[in-house]
Amino acid sequence: MSELNDLYQSVILDHNKRPRNRRKLPDATRVATGDNPTCGDHCTVYLRLEGDRIAEITFEGAGCAISQASASLMTTLLKEKTAAEAAATFEEFAAIVKTGRAPGEFCEMAAFAGVHAFPARIKCATLAWHAALDALK
Repeated sequence: MSELNDLYQSVILDHNKRPRNRRKLPDATRVATGDNPTCGDHCTVYLRLEGDRIAEITFEGAGCAISQASASLMTTLLKEKTAAEAAATFEEFAAIVKTGRAPGEFCEMAAFAGVHAFPARIKCATLAWHAALDALK
């Protein structure tokens, strides 16, 4: 189990140190911002929709490693999804961070399962996701 924990930790560290899609999206059709005043995390999510599909998704923000890594991972997972698929993916992610139970097979979202042990960090992990869902409304 230690090897799996190491792998999950490396996923979070990698997304935090080398965030994917961290930039303003000049041709965004939707924008939403989330703030977590408890710890100072903030995140702006930019979407370019083509119909109901997320053609492009980026973010800007600052905060703890969990919030920034989660935002980075989210952008890789939600690109090309419909609004309904994005909402379903969020529900899967939220269940992982709230319960600590991850799917049997490896998925990068499972790297955030340890967050459940720190309830205050759940808001950090889901901040960007909530902003993305707000942008989709």
